[in-house]
Amino acid sequence: MPKPVIYRGRFAPSPSGPMHFGSLVAALGSYLQARSQHGSWQVRIDDIDPPREVKGAAQDILLTLQAYGLNWDGEVIYQSHNSQSYENVLSQLTERQLCYACACSRKIIRQSGGLYQGTCRNKQLPEINHALRINLYNMTHPVTYFDDQLQGSVVLDKKQATEDFIIRRKEGLYAYNLATVIDDINQGITEIVRGADLLNTTGKQLTLYQLLNKKPPGYLHLPVAVTAPGNKLSKQNHALAISKDNPRPTLLAALRFLGHTVPQEMALNSCFEILKWAIQNWSLDKLPQLAEIQIKN
Repeated sequence: MPKPVIYRGRFAPSPSGPMHFGSLVAALGSYLQARSQHGSWQVRIDDIDPPREVKGAAQDILLTLQAYGLNWDGEVIYQSHNSQSYENVLSQLTERQLCYACACSRKIIRQSGGLYQGTCRNKQLPEINHALRINLYNMTHPVTYFDDQLQGSVVLDKKQATEDFIIRRKEGLYAYNLATVIDDINQGITEIVRGADLLNTTGKQLTLYQLLNKKPPGYLHLPVAVTAPGNKLSKQNHALAISKDNPRPTLLAALRFLGHTVPQEMALNSCFEILKWAIQNWSLDKLPQLAEIQIKN
């Protein structure tokens, strides 16, 4: 008989600022989904974009997770240490003629309608000082839809889904889509739980799994916390940092956001006891089947 698959989940924040309520929801949802299945839960710091990073943010995020009782398994992984893995995959894609250098700026793409039109696909430009794009032109079955554990059948915009997207920027920085797929493969992640703002990104990542001949993980996209329709809580929008000194009220609020209200007699318990209850009572049927939920910031 085949061995049962051991659940492996992860939380992968970027160190661009402290954790806010929206990032707590994502961390909590992924943690409970893993722990409720007796699986492992890992933390990875996605620090591959130095211009956006805030000094000390990575350590602050880890301290915040610990303050809320969200303790991870194993060592914390830092994407900045994984450059060789990314280069190895880029070499494979280059050898298979699945990527190419591109000189088009964002301004040029905006002027051509907002989507990249394959302008540099056959120019054979040198890779140095140019972005690298994945070549989807001859792909037989590009990913245009997928099934999500919470959001159901997700149909993607076909033009966006079949666009030759960037996998390494011209400055030499690795693109998020490339790095996260490679790291999730290397970490053996079986399911990704994150915010519904990344639904469109998932299509590109599934395409990479297909091109790399790797089995993709499952996906569960949670509702995103917004202050107004379409305006999500984010570090870029200066969302308030959550308290490390008094975590219990915010933890209870995050559980309510996810459809799990702690019994009143437990509300004054420690974060450890609250999380123990949440693990035992975690149910996908209780999660709001929504892409976003408005809250007061």
